Amino acid sequence: MNQLDFKKLFAKQNNLSDKEKELLNLFENTLLSRNKHNVFKDEAHKIQMKQSIHRNVNDRKKVKEYFNWLNIAASLTLLISLGIGFTYYNGNLLDESNLVSDTESIAIQLEDGNTQIINENRTSQLIDKNGNVLGQQSGNQLVYNSDVKNDVLVYNTLTVPYGKQFELQLSDGTNVHLNAGTSLKYPVKFVKGKNREVFLNGEAFFNVAKEVNHPFIVNANEIDVRVLGTQFNISSYPEDNHISTVLIEGAVNIYKSGEHFNQEAGTNLQPGFKATWKKGVKQITVEETDTKMYTAWIDGKIIFRRAPFENILKKLERHYNVVIVNNNDSLNKVKFGASFDTETIERVFEILNENYNIDYRIEDNKIIIN
Repeated sequence: MNQLDFKKLFAKQNNLSDKEKELLNLFENTLLSRNKHNVFKDEAHKIQMKQSIHRNVNDRKKVKEYFNWLNIAASLTLLISLGIGFTYYNGNLLDESNLVSDTESIAIQLEDGNTQIINENRTSQLIDKNGNVLGQQSGNQLVYNSDVKNDVLVYNTLTVPYGKQFELQLSDGTNVHLNAGTSLKYPVKFVKGKNREVFLNGEAFFNVAKEVNHPFIVNANEIDVRVLGTQFNISSYPEDNHISTVLIEGAVNIYKSGEHFNQEAGTNLQPGFKATWKKGVKQITVEETDTKMYTAWIDGKIIFRRAPFENILKKLERHYNVVIVNNNDSLNKVKFGASFDTETIERVFEILNENYNIDYRIEDNKIIIN
């Protein structure tokens, strides 16, 4: 179809054949998809956008641009006919799911508010609104570039749903393993002269790159954990009644969130010890512990040692992305010990039943304890 033919379609909109209407709608919808957020306030807004297209169709400059997009529309039609759906986004061909809210997928909220879905089966670039390459994603790992030029702090937020894990390398070289049901807010690039601060909801293992002049601070809701370079695990799920920090090597200082840092006023933690912040009473206790129990999740394992049954169920829900309904309240405070590696959730409950006589049934993605 040449330019004149396409103009004729607009000229006789009220007398189009079904095939002509289909082609015109495809073209209009492709143009409308260029709306920044791909969202319309209401149907009237969408109609208004179409009318705007019609009014501008005779502008030669715009017609040229429209024809470029028509070529993309034609390509999309071919792809759709083959059962493949793609969209053009920030200069990359990404899966169409990247523009759709998906609570079952790992997602990054960019500084402009847009959300990008991460496809763990592919490799892609993370690009900001200005076309700058922020990092490279491959599988379940994202590595931020160290040479991004930023004079102000610009934050991204990475969210990992239940049933998944993800590894993140920040611009300073710090590695972060994020457990299921976790979100981390962090700068795209740390700014010289400012502390390296991130914000955690959930559980993460940090291997912090050492920078003497730039302390690394994890804001974990009610507490802050301050380090220079070390390895430690923090569990700070909103639904839990405590926040735990386990130190593997190095040294950390824990203090109440929002307070001015004071080395002596905070709690210094040594390797092999766990600090537990109790939310209700706002107190911290320190005890020696087996650190492997708190880092096994990185390798896909779950280890319990005299853990209350209600805590075990929460961890199983996150790890396996299932819903567990416990109708036997008498079990909640009972402490159990168990270790799971590659077992399915079905096998986990078979073992619990064999060892502790726990009666249950499975209905789709829900496990009901009687």
